[in-house]
Amino acid sequence: MGSWLDGITSWLSANPSWLGAAVFLVSFLECMAIAGIIVPGTVALFAIAALAGSGILPLSEALLLGFLGGLLGDFISYFLGRRFHQNIRRLPGLRHHPEWIAGAETYFQRYGIASLLVGRFIGPLRPMLPMVAGMCDMPFVRFAAVSVIAAAGWSVAYILPGWATGAAFRLPLPEGFWPEAGVVAAALAVSLGVAIHASVQGKPYAIRLIAVLSLILLTAVFLGWPYLAHLDQGVMTLVQEHRSAAAENFVVLVTGLGDFRTQFCAAAVLLLILMATRQWRHAIFACSTTLGAAILNQTMKNTFARARPEVLAEPLVTYSMPSGHASASFALFMTLAVLAGRGQPARLRLTWLALGVIPAASICVSRVYLGVHWPTDVLAGMLLAFFTCATSLAFVQNKQSLPALPLRVWWLILPAIVLVLGGFAAHSLTHGLVRYEY
Repeated sequence: MGSWLDGITSWLSANPSWLGAAVFLVSFLECMAIAGIIVPGTVALFAIAALAGSGILPLSEALLLGFLGGLLGDFISYFLGRRFHQNIRRLPGLRHHPEWIAGAETYFQRYGIASLLVGRFIGPLRPMLPMVAGMCDMPFVRFAAVSVIAAAGWSVAYILPGWATGAAFRLPLPEGFWPEAGVVAAALAVSLGVAIHASVQGKPYAIRLIAVLSLILLTAVFLGWPYLAHLDQGVMTLVQEHRSAAAENFVVLVTGLGDFRTQFCAAAVLLLILMATRQWRHAIFACSTTLGAAILNQTMKNTFARARPEVLAEPLVTYSMPSGHASASFALFMTLAVLAGRGQPARLRLTWLALGVIPAASICVSRVYLGVHWPTDVLAGMLLAFFTCATSLAFVQNKQSLPALPLRVWWLILPAIVLVLGGFAAHSLTHGLVRYEY
């Protein structure tokens, strides 16, 4: 596979005008029924995205092409299932590998719409679930709405890392950038690996372990940020280079989702619904996570008193570390992800957490893009939220596991949260009320 991939990337380097088509095609194949299992699209997509980030293709175009390619793969897979129904099992590939579709059927029958969102990030299920949805006669409008959301998140998660890697190698970054980035990446990777292993193995101490690891990393960032100046400057250079008028409004919209007023109202609505439906332990978990993150954030800001970047024409005078937007957004979305994963297998719970990371991480990137926080500020905010979330969950599960929320409660929570976040963000964008200082 290595020689095949090297040949493709070499040809695209010599013919950069075809790079956009390659992003679209690989994304399409990765999400296309049967082909997505056979073709090693994930590795190819990372390599092609890295090539795009080397200065050939803007990030916005790469994300859009990946989104459209993945969406087309979903739609064709859906209509194949809708057209052939059970006869789809006779197609080449599926006839000799019935387990490919059997696993997707079981997953879809068990989790319904949620399977299309979560399964998008599980390799063997991603290309098969849309076809199963068509086989089961899921209404197309409902399928399309869910697929658009899933494809957008998938495009960011699978293309952005490769593109950023290519851009990082291209830019003249500070001399100490790569050693510092390597140390931070290694620490995060080891901690994440240990946490995932403990969770998948069902260790009773997994949640407490995550809390301890988050606290250790958070302490390391607070004590070590003066020694990560090259990392901060390098990432800031990487992000700031791609500022544009076209992207400005979108980034302001995203950062509006993390404003204090927006996050406070979203958390309050979540708590009110949980209490109104008598989900008391869930309410205690949500309250301790969101409120605890807010209190610790303000305490640490005043304790460490770190100055903000001087990117804005009028630099902000409030303190920078940890980022309030990062800690609040991660606390909220991790709370929702944890609640969504209750009562489900460990791998599915981890996938829900990965889905929760996407909107929170987008808010973090917007803070660096706007120049109001250093990268280590948002890293500290993220770790702070992980610590409060894991600690709160360990507390409420001290004697008994937190049960799954009834489906009727989710039908109240999801529309309410979407309405609050979307309404505040749109209002802030329209009236220019985004609060940078948080």
